[in-house]
Amino acid sequence: MERRIKVLQLHPDYNIKAHDFADLGEQIFKALPDDRYETVNAFLRGRPAPGAPESRASRSVYFELSDAQLKGLRIRALWTLYQFCRAEQFDVVICNRFKPVNMMLQLTRWLKVPLCIGIAHGFGEYDRFYRRRQAKRLIDKSWRFVGVSPAVKQYLLDCDCGFTETNTVAITNAIDIEQAAGLQHSREEARRLLGLDADVRLLGALGRLVPVKGHIYLLQAFAALKERYPQVHLAIIGEGREEARLLAEIERLGLAGRVHLLGFRENALQYVRAFDIWTMPSLAEGLGLALLEGMSGHLPVIASNVPAMLPLIEGAGGIAVPPANVEALTRALNSYLQLSDEQLRVKGEQSYAYLCANHNIEIFRQQYRHLIEASLSSVRTFS
Repeated sequence: MERRIKVLQLHPDYNIKAHDFADLGEQIFKALPDDRYETVNAFLRGRPAPGAPESRASRSVYFELSDAQLKGLRIRALWTLYQFCRAEQFDVVICNRFKPVNMMLQLTRWLKVPLCIGIAHGFGEYDRFYRRRQAKRLIDKSWRFVGVSPAVKQYLLDCDCGFTETNTVAITNAIDIEQAAGLQHSREEARRLLGLDADVRLLGALGRLVPVKGHIYLLQAFAALKERYPQVHLAIIGEGREEARLLAEIERLGLAGRVHLLGFRENALQYVRAFDIWTMPSLAEGLGLALLEGMSGHLPVIASNVPAMLPLIEGAGGIAVPPANVEALTRALNSYLQLSDEQLRVKGEQSYAYLCANHNIEIFRQQYRHLIEASLSSVRTFS
């Protein structure tokens, strides 16, 4: 009997949720049939609380390393990971984000893992000179790299530090559209649960309250239209260090009662249909899963024309605006707000049709399975 291919997926933090419609690590595991693959999920930091969801992998491992152990030389962390991988003899190690990639780059010269896959979720991870130098020195024939969008792949190639057209691919993020649809409440129920007025036209945004998400510019653009559209409100789902600044800006702009900071919501996707227009004014994104989530709710989209998102916005028939450009964002909002409900519905259906055609989770799974199997066939023959 042919032995199963043993796959480790390594994450910086425990982050498993009850629903995996947008958990790309879990979706990779769904691509690997149990009769051919033995899968292990490992987390450098954190572990689930009692009763919390766990990975669908055959086994989960929690190293529970401290922040201090994962900084600097990381000698203890590297030794812990080395001992684990040496004992397990993995055929494939999939590394999510920079820290796991960096650690495995240092260890593979001794571990001799047949295939390592590093997934880059955004920009900037290799901006520092010493990181590029290290990557160029340590990347060998056992490594493949994935950018979560064509723009992230191009960023890696432009770093000129060992990422090549041969070892680097783009596998665009996707969501499980069918599962997402099953989670979403109706417009009326979502608004009731969020405590929002059923009769207003509602602009929506979803994301951490941090400067890079650009919410401050969305507030300023909305303020420019508040008198023209008195029945329009804005709601943002998310929490973060920018909250106090946003609250102060709401007060300064006279938007109290018209803007709703809804805080963190578990499985926020379930509330997407509360909104009439989906906005994403980010200053930078690797892909922006929240944009896909808005499309899954049949919503028209307005988003920043950063490289990773521009093809998505254009494909969905949405409006792309330069980041941090309040005037352009105001024009985009006005363009949609002057449409009738039926015209907005048509725009939303165009957005949803694009999502189904271009970000299908089955295609995403097939691409990862092909990457693993094709790469392994070039480095090792299984008996």
